[in-house]
Amino acid sequence: MPHDAQLKTQTARVSTDNAQRLQYLPFARPDIDEASIAAVAEVLRSGWITTGPRTAQFEAALSSYFGGRIVKTFTSATGALEVALAAAGVGAGDEVITTAMSFAATANVILRVGARPVFVDVDLGSRNIDLDQVETAITPRTKAIMPVHFAGRPVDMDQLYEIAKRRGLRVIEDAAHAMGACWRGKRIGSTGDIVVFSFHPNKNMTTIEGGALVLDDADEAVIVDRHRFHGIRKSADGDLDVEMPGGKYNFSDVAACIGLGQLARLDEFNVRRRALADLYFERLQTDPPMSLPDRADEDHCWHIFSPLLPLEHMSFGRSEFIRRMHARGIGVGVHYPAIHELTLYRERGYAERSYPNAERIGHGTVTLPLFPAMADSDVDRVCKAAREVLAEAKTRRRA
Repeated sequence: MPHDAQLKTQTARVSTDNAQRLQYLPFARPDIDEASIAAVAEVLRSGWITTGPRTAQFEAALSSYFGGRIVKTFTSATGALEVALAAAGVGAGDEVITTAMSFAATANVILRVGARPVFVDVDLGSRNIDLDQVETAITPRTKAIMPVHFAGRPVDMDQLYEIAKRRGLRVIEDAAHAMGACWRGKRIGSTGDIVVFSFHPNKNMTTIEGGALVLDDADEAVIVDRHRFHGIRKSADGDLDVEMPGGKYNFSDVAACIGLGQLARLDEFNVRRRALADLYFERLQTDPPMSLPDRADEDHCWHIFSPLLPLEHMSFGRSEFIRRMHARGIGVGVHYPAIHELTLYRERGYAERSYPNAERIGHGTVTLPLFPAMADSDVDRVCKAAREVLAEAKTRRRA
Protein backbone atom coordinates (compact mmCIF):
# COMPACT_ATOMS: atom_id res chain seq x y z
CA MET A 1 0.00 0.00 0.00
CA PRO A 2 1.39 3.47 -0.87
CA HIS A 3 2.54 5.50 2.10
CA ASP A 4 -0.16 8.19 1.66
CA ALA A 5 -2.94 5.61 1.45
CA GLN A 6 -1.60 3.75 4.48
CA LEU A 7 -1.46 7.02 6.43
CA LYS A 8 -5.05 7.85 5.48
CA THR A 9 -6.20 4.39 6.58
CA GLN A 10 -4.44 4.71 9.93
CA THR A 11 -5.82 8.23 10.40
CA ALA A 12 -9.35 7.03 9.63
CA ARG A 13 -8.96 4.17 12.11
CA VAL A 14 -7.76 6.54 14.84
CA SER A 15 -10.64 8.94 14.09
CA THR A 16 -13.14 6.08 14.36
CA ASP A 17 -11.63 4.92 17.66
CA ASN A 18 -11.72 8.45 19.04
CA ALA A 19 -15.32 8.93 17.94
CA GLN A 20 -16.31 5.72 19.65
CA ARG A 21 -14.62 6.84 22.85
CA LEU A 22 -16.45 10.17 22.66
CA GLN A 23 -19.84 8.43 22.33
CA TYR A 24 -20.07 7.61 26.01
CA LEU A 25 -22.77 5.09 26.86
CA PRO A 26 -24.08 5.61 30.42
CA PHE A 27 -25.58 2.71 32.38
CA ALA A 28 -28.89 4.62 32.59
CA ARG A 29 -30.47 7.57 30.82
CA PRO A 30 -34.03 8.96 31.01
CA ASP A 31 -36.11 9.45 27.87
CA ILE A 32 -38.27 12.59 28.15
CA ASP A 33 -40.24 13.51 25.04
CA GLU A 34 -40.91 16.96 23.61
CA ALA A 35 -44.59 16.86 24.59
CA SER A 36 -43.60 16.49 28.26
CA ILE A 37 -41.10 19.32 27.97
CA ALA A 38 -43.80 21.52 26.43
CA ALA A 39 -46.22 20.60 29.22
CA VAL A 40 -43.61 21.62 31.81
CA ALA A 41 -43.19 24.97 30.07
CA GLU A 42 -46.98 25.44 30.18
CA VAL A 43 -47.00 24.80 33.93
CA LEU A 44 -44.10 27.20 34.49
CA ARG A 45 -46.02 29.92 32.64
CA SER A 46 -49.22 29.20 34.57
CA GLY A 47 -47.84 30.53 37.85
CA TRP A 48 -48.90 27.33 39.72
CA ILE A 49 -45.85 25.09 39.94
CA THR A 50 -46.18 23.28 43.28
CA THR A 51 -48.85 20.70 44.24
CA GLY A 52 -51.91 21.44 42.14
CA PRO A 53 -54.12 20.17 39.31
CA ARG A 54 -51.36 18.30 37.44
CA THR A 55 -50.40 16.42 40.61
CA ALA A 56 -54.04 15.43 41.11
CA GLN A 57 -54.17 14.29 37.48
CA PHE A 58 -51.00 12.23 37.87
CA GLU A 59 -52.22 10.59 41.08
CA ALA A 60 -55.52 9.74 39.35
CA ALA A 61 -53.65 8.22 36.39
CA LEU A 62 -51.50 6.14 38.74
CA SER A 63 -54.60 5.04 40.66
CA SER A 64 -56.15 3.84 37.41
CA TYR A 65 -52.91 2.05 36.51
CA PHE A 66 -53.02 0.22 39.85
CA GLY A 67 -56.66 -0.81 39.55
CA GLY A 68 -58.26 2.02 41.51
CA ARG A 69 -56.12 1.92 44.64
CA ILE A 70 -55.26 5.06 46.63
CA VAL A 71 -52.05 6.74 45.43
CA LYS A 72 -50.05 9.45 47.20
CA THR A 73 -47.11 11.04 45.42
CA PHE A 74 -43.90 12.03 47.22
CA THR A 75 -40.73 13.96 46.49
CA SER A 76 -38.82 10.66 46.86
CA ALA A 77 -39.43 6.97 47.35
CA THR A 78 -37.25 7.22 50.46
CA GLY A 79 -39.68 9.67 52.02
CA ALA A 80 -42.59 7.45 50.99
CA LEU A 81 -41.00 4.39 52.62
CA GLU A 82 -40.44 6.26 55.89
CA VAL A 83 -44.02 7.50 55.94
CA ALA A 84 -45.30 4.02 55.03
CA LEU A 85 -43.56 2.58 58.10
CA ALA A 86 -44.94 5.31 60.34
CA ALA A 87 -48.46 4.91 58.93
CA ALA A 88 -48.25 1.16 59.56
CA GLY A 89 -47.46 1.86 63.21
CA VAL A 90 -43.80 0.84 63.12
CA GLY A 91 -41.75 2.64 65.75
CA ALA A 92 -39.36 2.38 68.67
CA GLY A 93 -38.72 -1.16 69.85
CA ASP A 94 -40.13 -2.79 66.72
CA GLU A 95 -38.22 -4.95 64.24
CA VAL A 96 -38.61 -4.91 60.47
CA ILE A 97 -37.27 -7.81 58.43
CA THR A 98 -35.64 -6.71 55.20
CA THR A 99 -33.02 -7.69 52.65
CA ALA A 100 -29.27 -7.30 53.09
CA MET A 101 -29.00 -6.50 49.36
CA SER A 102 -30.54 -3.17 48.44
CA PHE A 103 -29.79 0.53 48.42
CA ALA A 104 -29.07 1.79 51.94
CA ALA A 105 -32.34 3.77 52.01
CA THR A 106 -34.30 0.54 52.46
CA ALA A 107 -32.74 0.02 55.89
CA ASN A 108 -32.12 3.67 56.75
CA VAL A 109 -35.82 4.49 56.89
CA ILE A 110 -36.32 1.71 59.44
CA LEU A 111 -33.73 3.33 61.69
CA ARG A 112 -35.32 6.74 61.15
CA VAL A 113 -38.66 5.62 62.62
CA GLY A 114 -36.83 4.18 65.62
CA ALA A 115 -37.13 0.50 64.69
CA ARG A 116 -34.43 -2.10 64.14
CA PRO A 117 -33.65 -3.62 60.73
CA VAL A 118 -33.32 -7.40 60.77
CA PHE A 119 -31.42 -8.48 57.67
CA VAL A 120 -32.04 -11.65 55.70
CA ASP A 121 -29.87 -13.02 52.90
CA VAL A 122 -30.95 -13.16 49.27
CA ASP A 123 -31.07 -15.72 46.49
CA LEU A 124 -27.91 -15.44 44.40
CA GLY A 125 -29.73 -15.66 41.08
CA SER A 126 -32.81 -13.49 41.60
CA ARG A 127 -31.18 -11.18 44.20
CA ASN A 128 -34.53 -11.23 46.03
CA ILE A 129 -34.98 -11.81 49.75
CA ASP A 130 -34.94 -15.46 50.84
CA LEU A 131 -38.47 -15.90 52.15
CA ASP A 132 -37.63 -19.19 53.89
CA GLN A 133 -35.11 -17.25 55.99
CA VAL A 134 -37.72 -14.55 56.67
CA GLU A 135 -39.81 -17.13 58.48
CA THR A 136 -36.98 -18.03 60.83
CA ALA A 137 -36.09 -14.36 61.48
CA ILE A 138 -39.48 -13.48 62.96
CA THR A 139 -39.50 -12.66 66.69
CA PRO A 140 -42.14 -11.24 69.08
CA ARG A 141 -40.80 -7.77 68.20
CA THR A 142 -41.30 -8.17 64.43
CA LYS A 143 -43.85 -5.66 63.16
CA ALA A 144 -43.35 -5.74 59.41
CA ILE A 145 -41.56 -7.27 56.44
CA MET A 146 -39.99 -4.98 53.83
CA PRO A 147 -39.00 -6.94 50.70
CA VAL A 148 -37.38 -5.41 47.61
CA HIS A 149 -38.40 -6.46 44.10
CA PHE A 150 -34.77 -6.40 43.02
CA ALA A 151 -34.01 -5.14 39.50
CA GLY A 152 -37.73 -5.35 38.74
CA ARG A 153 -38.15 -9.07 39.41
CA PRO A 154 -41.05 -9.61 41.84
CA VAL A 155 -40.56 -11.64 44.97
CA ASP A 156 -42.86 -14.63 45.40
CA MET A 157 -45.94 -12.66 46.43
CA ASP A 158 -47.94 -15.75 47.36
CA GLN A 159 -45.35 -16.97 49.85
CA LEU A 160 -44.67 -13.44 51.15
CA TYR A 161 -48.27 -12.68 51.98
CA GLU A 162 -48.97 -16.17 53.32
CA ILE A 163 -46.19 -15.63 55.88
CA ALA A 164 -47.42 -12.13 56.72
CA LYS A 165 -51.03 -13.20 57.16
CA ARG A 166 -50.16 -16.24 59.26
CA ARG A 167 -47.84 -14.24 61.54
CA GLY A 168 -49.94 -11.06 61.71
CA LEU A 169 -47.34 -8.80 60.08
CA ARG A 170 -47.55 -5.71 57.91
CA VAL A 171 -45.83 -5.69 54.51
CA ILE A 172 -44.23 -2.59 53.01
CA GLU A 173 -43.05 -3.50 49.51
CA ASP A 174 -40.02 -1.57 48.34
CA ALA A 175 -40.96 -1.56 44.66
CA ALA A 176 -38.49 1.17 43.69
CA HIS A 177 -37.21 -1.08 40.87
CA ALA A 178 -40.56 -2.58 39.89
CA MET A 179 -42.69 -0.02 38.05
CA GLY A 180 -44.48 -2.10 35.44
CA ALA A 181 -43.51 -5.50 36.84
CA CYS A 182 -46.20 -8.14 37.40
CA TRP A 183 -46.80 -11.15 39.57
CA ARG A 184 -48.92 -13.83 37.86
CA GLY A 185 -50.47 -11.26 35.57
CA LYS A 186 -51.21 -8.65 38.24
CA ARG A 187 -49.20 -5.46 38.37
CA ILE A 188 -47.00 -4.93 41.38
CA GLY A 189 -48.85 -2.23 43.32
CA SER A 190 -52.32 -3.37 42.25
CA THR A 191 -52.50 -5.74 45.22
CA GLY A 192 -50.80 -6.06 48.58
CA ASP A 193 -50.47 -3.96 51.71
CA ILE A 194 -48.43 -0.76 51.20
CA VAL A 195 -46.30 -0.50 48.07
CA VAL A 196 -43.74 2.21 47.30
CA PHE A 197 -42.32 3.14 43.88
CA SER A 198 -39.43 5.36 42.80
CA PHE A 199 -39.38 7.82 39.90
CA HIS A 200 -35.68 8.67 40.14
CA PRO A 201 -34.02 9.47 36.76
CA ASN A 202 -32.49 5.99 36.45
CA LYS A 203 -35.79 4.16 37.07
CA ASN A 204 -38.17 2.68 34.48
CA MET A 205 -40.08 5.96 34.46
CA THR A 206 -39.06 9.27 35.98
CA THR A 207 -40.45 12.50 37.37
CA ILE A 208 -36.86 13.81 37.77
CA GLU A 209 -37.08 13.02 41.49
CA GLY A 210 -40.09 11.50 43.16
CA GLY A 211 -41.99 8.46 44.27
CA ALA A 212 -45.44 7.14 45.07
CA LEU A 213 -47.10 5.22 47.87
CA VAL A 214 -50.00 2.88 47.03
CA LEU A 215 -52.47 1.49 49.56
CA ASP A 216 -56.13 0.56 50.13
CA ASP A 217 -56.97 1.80 53.63
CA ALA A 218 -58.63 5.24 53.52
CA ASP A 219 -57.93 5.91 57.20
CA GLU A 220 -54.24 5.15 56.72
CA ALA A 221 -54.25 7.39 53.67
CA VAL A 222 -55.29 10.29 55.92
CA ILE A 223 -52.33 9.50 58.21
CA VAL A 224 -50.06 9.40 55.15
CA ASP A 225 -51.33 12.83 54.11
CA ARG A 226 -50.53 14.30 57.51
CA HIS A 227 -47.04 12.80 57.58
CA ARG A 228 -46.53 14.04 54.02
CA PHE A 229 -47.38 17.69 54.78
CA HIS A 230 -46.44 19.05 58.21
CA GLY A 231 -48.99 17.02 60.18
CA ILE A 232 -51.69 19.45 59.13
CA ARG A 233 -55.37 18.62 59.59
CA LYS A 234 -57.97 20.95 58.09
CA SER A 235 -61.57 21.12 59.20
CA ALA A 236 -64.53 21.52 56.85
CA ASP A 237 -64.73 25.25 57.62
CA GLY A 238 -61.07 25.74 56.72
CA ASP A 239 -59.54 25.87 60.18
CA LEU A 240 -56.06 24.36 60.41
CA ASP A 241 -54.51 22.32 63.18
CA VAL A 242 -51.29 20.30 63.59
CA GLU A 243 -51.42 17.05 65.55
CA MET A 244 -48.07 15.44 64.64
CA PRO A 245 -44.60 16.61 63.57
CA GLY A 246 -45.07 15.72 59.91
CA GLY A 247 -42.50 16.18 57.20
CA LYS A 248 -42.76 17.87 53.82
CA TYR A 249 -42.82 15.50 50.88
CA ASN A 250 -45.51 17.00 48.63
CA PHE A 251 -45.17 16.63 44.87
CA SER A 252 -44.95 19.42 42.30
CA ASP A 253 -46.99 19.99 39.16
CA VAL A 254 -43.76 20.32 37.20
CA ALA A 255 -42.78 16.77 38.18
CA ALA A 256 -46.33 15.55 37.55
CA CYS A 257 -46.20 16.78 33.93
CA ILE A 258 -43.17 14.63 33.29
CA GLY A 259 -44.76 11.71 35.14
CA LEU A 260 -47.89 11.80 33.00
CA GLY A 261 -45.82 11.60 29.83
CA GLN A 262 -43.67 8.84 31.24
CA LEU A 263 -46.61 6.74 32.47
CA ALA A 264 -48.15 6.86 28.99
CA ARG A 265 -44.94 5.33 27.60
CA LEU A 266 -44.13 2.93 30.44
CA ASP A 267 -45.26 -0.24 28.67
CA GLU A 268 -43.22 0.78 25.61
CA PHE A 269 -40.18 1.41 27.81
CA ASN A 270 -40.48 -1.95 29.53
CA VAL A 271 -40.93 -3.91 26.32
CA ARG A 272 -37.66 -2.45 25.12
CA ARG A 273 -35.94 -3.17 28.44
CA ARG A 274 -36.94 -6.83 28.20
CA ALA A 275 -35.65 -7.00 24.63
CA LEU A 276 -32.29 -5.53 25.68
CA ALA A 277 -32.03 -7.96 28.59
CA ASP A 278 -32.69 -10.83 26.17
CA LEU A 279 -29.83 -9.58 23.99
CA TYR A 280 -27.48 -9.55 26.96
CA PHE A 281 -28.39 -13.15 27.76
CA GLU A 282 -27.69 -14.13 24.17
CA ARG A 283 -24.50 -12.14 23.58
CA LEU A 284 -22.71 -11.54 26.89
CA GLN A 285 -20.15 -14.33 26.71
CA THR A 286 -16.81 -13.68 28.35
CA ASP A 287 -13.75 -15.70 29.36
CA PRO A 288 -13.67 -16.01 32.31
CA PRO A 289 -17.49 -16.00 32.32
CA MET A 290 -19.56 -13.47 34.22
CA SER A 291 -22.38 -14.82 36.40
CA LEU A 292 -25.64 -13.54 34.95
CA PRO A 293 -28.81 -12.89 36.95
CA ASP A 294 -31.58 -15.44 36.60
CA ARG A 295 -33.46 -15.14 33.36
CA ALA A 296 -37.09 -14.39 34.16
CA ASP A 297 -40.38 -14.31 32.27
CA GLU A 298 -42.27 -11.33 30.91
CA ASP A 299 -43.33 -10.24 34.42
CA HIS A 300 -39.79 -8.89 35.04
CA CYS A 301 -39.46 -5.19 34.07
CA TRP A 302 -35.61 -5.17 34.01
CA HIS A 303 -34.79 -1.96 35.84
CA ILE A 304 -31.09 -2.94 35.77
CA PHE A 305 -28.92 -5.71 34.33
CA SER A 306 -26.24 -6.60 36.88
CA PRO A 307 -24.01 -9.63 36.32
CA LEU A 308 -21.32 -10.67 38.80
CA LEU A 309 -17.64 -10.43 37.96
CA PRO A 310 -15.58 -13.65 38.11
CA LEU A 311 -13.30 -12.07 40.74
CA GLU A 312 -11.63 -15.35 41.64
CA HIS A 313 -10.31 -15.58 38.07
CA MET A 314 -9.28 -11.94 37.68
CA SER A 315 -5.93 -10.27 38.28
CA PHE A 316 -7.59 -6.97 39.19
CA GLY A 317 -10.74 -5.96 41.02
CA ARG A 318 -14.04 -4.29 40.24
CA SER A 319 -12.79 -0.70 40.36
CA GLU A 320 -10.20 -1.47 37.67
CA PHE A 321 -12.83 -3.29 35.58
CA ILE A 322 -15.03 -0.19 35.78
CA ARG A 323 -12.10 2.08 34.90
CA ARG A 324 -11.24 0.02 31.82
CA MET A 325 -14.86 -0.09 30.69
CA HIS A 326 -15.07 3.67 31.16
CA ALA A 327 -11.94 4.09 29.02
CA ARG A 328 -13.85 2.26 26.27
CA GLY A 329 -16.77 4.67 26.62
CA ILE A 330 -19.00 2.34 28.65
CA GLY A 331 -20.65 3.48 31.89
CA VAL A 332 -20.87 0.89 34.67
CA GLY A 333 -22.71 1.19 37.98
CA VAL A 334 -22.67 -0.79 41.24
CA HIS A 335 -26.02 -2.02 42.63
CA TYR A 336 -25.22 -2.40 45.54
CA PRO A 337 -22.80 -2.91 48.40
CA ALA A 338 -24.36 -5.24 50.98
CA ILE A 339 -26.09 -2.99 53.53
CA HIS A 340 -24.70 -4.69 56.65
CA GLU A 341 -21.14 -4.01 55.44
CA LEU A 342 -21.68 -0.24 55.37
CA THR A 343 -20.12 1.73 58.24
CA LEU A 344 -23.48 2.80 59.68
CA TYR A 345 -24.48 -0.84 60.15
CA ARG A 346 -21.08 -2.24 61.10
CA GLU A 347 -21.01 0.28 63.94
CA ARG A 348 -24.39 -1.02 65.10
CA GLY A 349 -23.07 -4.54 65.49
CA TYR A 350 -24.40 -6.17 62.36
CA ALA A 351 -22.01 -9.06 61.91
CA GLU A 352 -20.06 -9.19 58.68
CA ARG A 353 -19.94 -12.48 56.77
CA SER A 354 -23.44 -13.35 57.97
CA TYR A 355 -25.14 -13.06 54.59
CA PRO A 356 -22.88 -14.77 52.06
CA ASN A 357 -24.99 -14.25 48.95
CA ALA A 358 -25.49 -10.55 49.65
CA GLU A 359 -21.75 -10.23 50.25
CA ARG A 360 -20.87 -12.05 47.02
CA ILE A 361 -23.19 -9.74 45.10
CA GLY A 362 -21.99 -6.65 46.96
CA HIS A 363 -18.33 -7.35 46.19
CA GLY A 364 -18.72 -8.45 42.57
CA THR A 365 -21.77 -6.82 41.05
CA VAL A 366 -21.56 -4.44 38.09
CA THR A 367 -24.50 -2.74 36.39
CA LEU A 368 -24.27 -2.60 32.61
CA PRO A 369 -26.03 -0.06 30.40
CA LEU A 370 -29.75 -0.73 29.97
CA PHE A 371 -32.24 1.97 28.97
CA PRO A 372 -34.93 2.11 26.26
CA ALA A 373 -33.08 4.41 23.84
CA MET A 374 -30.21 1.92 23.47
CA ALA A 375 -29.73 0.29 20.09
CA ASP A 376 -29.02 -3.42 19.67
CA SER A 377 -25.54 -2.39 18.57
CA ASP A 378 -25.00 -0.74 21.95
CA VAL A 379 -25.43 -4.12 23.62
CA ASP A 380 -22.86 -5.55 21.21
CA ARG A 381 -20.49 -2.75 22.11
CA VAL A 382 -20.89 -3.39 25.85
CA CYS A 383 -20.38 -7.14 25.39
CA LYS A 384 -17.27 -6.58 23.28
CA ALA A 385 -15.78 -4.24 25.89
CA ALA A 386 -16.52 -6.68 28.71
CA ARG A 387 -14.91 -9.53 26.76
CA GLU A 388 -11.79 -7.44 26.16
CA VAL A 389 -11.43 -6.29 29.77
CA LEU A 390 -11.94 -9.76 31.23
CA ALA A 391 -9.50 -11.21 28.70
CA GLU A 392 -6.94 -8.68 29.93
CA ALA A 393 -7.64 -9.72 33.52
CA LYS A 394 -7.15 -13.38 32.63
CA THR A 395 -4.02 -12.76 30.56
CA ARG A 396 -2.37 -10.83 33.37
CA ARG A 397 -3.20 -13.57 35.86
CA ARG A 398 -1.60 -16.20 33.63
CA ALA A 399 1.49 -14.05 33.22
